[in-house]
Amino acid sequence: MTQKIICDIYRSAKKDGLYLYVPKLKGLADVPEALLDMFGQPQLAFSMVLTPQKQLVKEDITKVLAALNEKGYFLQLPPVNEDDYMQAVNQHNSKLAK
Repeated sequence: MTQKIICDIYRSAKKDGLYLYVPKLKGLADVPEALLDMFGQPQLAFSMVLTPQKQLVKEDITKVLAALNEKGYFLQLPPVNEDDYMQAVNQHNSKLAK
């Protein structure tokens, strides 16, 4: 595994909290077209150097580095709002009871 990756992090124009990490040298070349369509126009949020010793606020650095090495990108999903999730489950379950 590469020990250090200079990474560009893009935010989604379509969904708050959705971020795409890509190696700076490759850019968006390895990101599937379908994912880019869903993601919307990528907006560069910032660039940073990722190393195994680096800590990220919302992601496990080993998972991010592994995805960058294996797939050429990492997709950070927005945090799940437990209240919204439970409301969706209740709504789904209420339809099943009918």
